Amino acid sequence: MAKPNKKGPTRTVDIFCSQCKTQLFKYRKGGKGALIKCFKERIVDDFTQNAGVCPSCQQHFARETSIRGVPALKFVGSKVFMK
Repeated sequence: MAKPNKKGPTRTVDIFCSQCKTQLFKYRKGGKGALIKCFKERIVDDFTQNAGVCPSCQQHFARETSIRGVPALKFVGSKVFMK
């Protein structure tokens, strides 16, 4: 399979924790579909200390994985939302 585009999309979205509404990431998202995964190279601003854990409420919202050979975070259920 092909790797994701290095340059990536220009549109940025803010990703928040569903439980405490704390901002987690500013992310360059492509397309208009649901938020399922997040490639680490596309994260513009990271507000978390530990990958996949909310800094405010300590909820696990994602797990680290490799998608098409690229490091990514795969989100768990509806634990995050984007604006």
